[in-house]
Amino acid sequence: MAAGMTIRARGAVIPVTVLGGQIMKLPLQITLRDIPPSEALEGAIREKADKLDQFYPHIMACRVTVGIAGKHKHQGQEFAVAVDLSVPGKEIVVNRDQHEDVYVALRDAFDHARRQLEEFARVHRGDVKAHEVPGRGQIARLFPEEGYGFISAPEAGDLYFSAENVAHPRFEQLEVGMAVSFLPEAGGEGLQAKRVTAARA
Repeated sequence: MAAGMTIRARGAVIPVTVLGGQIMKLPLQITLRDIPPSEALEGAIREKADKLDQFYPHIMACRVTVGIAGKHKHQGQEFAVAVDLSVPGKEIVVNRDQHEDVYVALRDAFDHARRQLEEFARVHRGDVKAHEVPGRGQIARLFPEEGYGFISAPEAGDLYFSAENVAHPRFEQLEVGMAVSFLPEAGGEGLQAKRVTAARA
């Protein structure tokens, strides 16, 4: 049976009419903290949640929270977005995405949620070994306008990676020379890096 949807803003539950009169199969809860209700923002959240539901139809629930992260001396007020997905046997939680533009924070949060969901789906299907060993290297070249870069790894040479394969921090925060870990994957033009993450000191 199709599930309904609620939006909570400042503690109140607001009924929502879904565009086109269609109700998503995915139960969606949107919580807005200390920000006024916005049809545009709620519509953007519904659209991104619907895309996740189309990609992986076994999501049991999706909870999205949008609020004020705080004020920074040089950046001003930032919005924080958290995405919580309930899938069979697991909870996928993304809660570290902040930006001055709420739609950028929303995009980044759902991008991270989709990458985690993709990894969960692959492991669930048995496409991934239980213990993949990450490689290590450093950022060799970055092309911010094009959204990709290269990692120099001692044992694998230079590996291509795209902004979509950066797990943490955001692609825009990477710097040449930064130490990173990654999972190598065969691509159309040789090895590529996925799940690129800043290496811990």
